[in-house]
Amino acid sequence: MPVTRARSGLGAGPVSPWLVGAGAVAALGAGAAVWGIGIERYLFTIRRHELTLLPRGAAPITVLHLSDAHMAPWQRYKQSWIARIADEVRPDLVINTGDSLGHERGLEGIRRAFAPLRGVPGFHVHGSNDRVGPSARNPLKYFSGPSRHMPVVSDIDTARMDEFFSDELGWTDLDNTAATRTVAGLRIDAFGIDDAHRDWDDVPASVDALARLGDRAAADLTIGVTHAPYRRVLDRFTEAGADILFGGHTHGGQVRIPFSPSALVANCDIPLDQARGLSTWTHAERTVPLNVSAGLGHSIYAPVRFGCRPEVSVLTLRPIA
Repeated sequence: MPVTRARSGLGAGPVSPWLVGAGAVAALGAGAAVWGIGIERYLFTIRRHELTLLPRGAAPITVLHLSDAHMAPWQRYKQSWIARIADEVRPDLVINTGDSLGHERGLEGIRRAFAPLRGVPGFHVHGSNDRVGPSARNPLKYFSGPSRHMPVVSDIDTARMDEFFSDELGWTDLDNTAATRTVAGLRIDAFGIDDAHRDWDDVPASVDALARLGDRAAADLTIGVTHAPYRRVLDRFTEAGADILFGGHTHGGQVRIPFSPSALVANCDIPLDQARGLSTWTHAERTVPLNVSAGLGHSIYAPVRFGCRPEVSVLTLRPIA
């Protein structure tokens, strides 16, 4: 007598393509999250560039551009990586475009990271996180434009950081002012502003201070320094005679489509294809190099990097042939 066996309907039919696709997307998303949170944000790199900017006969100089460390005291790997830069790069000049602090005890890590740069001439400006503690926010809001100002929270020790920079490292604060330094026998004039993202900048004061430095024609190089590279700032700095511009703030977009030349967001009005790396800026019939660092860190509330490794920039400036 024939035996009839019942068959379960579970898994008996073909698997839905939708389920396959959903599973693949979920796996891809999980992999991207693991990479961005657990791996890429620790893949510190040096981005190197060469430019011909110095007078004929001058010796080349090496400029180390630091930005957006967003330091917290427990970030020991980042601190040790930065500390090794002094020996590896041997810079003649340091430019720090701000947001060095990322925690109320961030100065502990900054001291460990930056101490080997003691004695190297430097210029620095502030970002808002050097004065205002980090806070949680919805990252999707960055797609609607530059972030809104947040209330002041926690105790960021700006004064002690500034003392460390000036008294121990020998760096010069350029917030809404200008200064001159001699580097490898060259007169370098520099001017900068406080954080334009917070409207703390005073560009006219900075430009006026530059004019008061004396015989401007005697300067071998003029540098413009800003934390947030807003167009209005870059325009005015170019018009005022900067030979090269330095900025940070953007984190290079922090999360990018791999291999895309443009960031998804920049948190300011700079063109998205200039949110990271070396490009040029043109205004008032002048074109000058612009270096925007993708920075070394991130907010402690957004611990991720994807398609945008943390970095320092090293620019070798050579004489005109």
